Amino acid sequence: MSIRNILSSVHFLLLFILMAGLSFSCQTNKERMGFGLSETEIFYAKGFKITQGDDFSILEVSQAFPGDHVPFRYLVLDNLDAEKPEGDFDAIITLPIQKLIVTSTTHIPHLDFLNASDRLIGFPDLDLISSEQTRRLIDGGKIQDIGSGAKSNIEMMIDLEPDWVMISTLGEDLKNLELLKAAGIPVVINGEYVEQHPLGRAEWIKFTGVLLGKFDEASAIFSQIEKDYLEAIATTKDIEKNEKPSVMAGVMYKDVWYVPGNDSWGAQLLQAAGGNYVFEAQKGSGSIQLSYEYVLDLAQESEFWLGASDFKSLEAMASADNRYIHFESFQKGNIYSYTSKKGPTGGIEYFELGYMRPDLILKDLIKILHPELLPEYSLYFYSRLDER
Repeated sequence: MSIRNILSSVHFLLLFILMAGLSFSCQTNKERMGFGLSETEIFYAKGFKITQGDDFSILEVSQAFPGDHVPFRYLVLDNLDAEKPEGDFDAIITLPIQKLIVTSTTHIPHLDFLNASDRLIGFPDLDLISSEQTRRLIDGGKIQDIGSGAKSNIEMMIDLEPDWVMISTLGEDLKNLELLKAAGIPVVINGEYVEQHPLGRAEWIKFTGVLLGKFDEASAIFSQIEKDYLEAIATTKDIEKNEKPSVMAGVMYKDVWYVPGNDSWGAQLLQAAGGNYVFEAQKGSGSIQLSYEYVLDLAQESEFWLGASDFKSLEAMASADNRYIHFESFQKGNIYSYTSKKGPTGGIEYFELGYMRPDLILKDLIKILHPELLPEYSLYFYSRLDER
């Protein structure tokens, strides 16, 4: 079944009814803070917290980008008559929301899942979006192209007069944030990409839920994804260490081999799926640079090779660099890519939906490494490179 069908209104209603009880139980307060305030429990994400009042919510982002910074605080008022609490805020947003702009493809699934895609009025580089639901709006002229990444057209954003703009930032492009604030446009920073726990990234849908006045729906959706993820992990609990196949990753770029660090989001998913990551000694959550000779010595006999860039076939890999053929996983054809599933204008679905659906990535990896554990499951993101 297509993931887009899962987003149908009928399924969404059923999901909300089934998960309502669970979501409300998950929203137990960590601490009553006085004056009608309570902090909502966040289970996996480390970078934000939610404080709720009688007719407002406060979002605090403590990890908007790598490195230390002062937390960003956002006030979301339930309506025009809501009383503003005391304190300084980086943005004040009043519900309901009619028009918004997001700047990362990873924000698009939040809108899809929360039935809010029709509120999107601008996005940088529309070709990157793969969502069928959002592409229909693009084709209908409902969403404006506002430039490309850090070069987004700030003047166009201001002219569109959104109720809020959501950005992801490395911290170096905060000048754009200041320009929008000066124009009276509320701007919030989404730091989901800093999270390393797979469910931590997915839990940021609650952040977007607050900004849309759809927190309960967001919690219910996350609870279902969490349930599916944990059920998938449970299938691997009895795998012995000697039953975990060796897995290598990455490709070369200008004679440098790039692999995910062992603390990264991707490596954690691989380990949860019952794989033995041959680069586990490479600590860190980012990309690690290695020499070809080092990788060959360590990974030549690896049983699987995951994340082989956007090569479409083994032949294409060998043509790009003949040194790839010396690995056993290449010789056996056990190479898998996550870039083959694309939208009609080339947007890679893994990079858009993957943060929101770690359960699907995990199931893909289990199916590849231990197919007997998920006999009825078909790969969603990953595909095997076949020589042609």
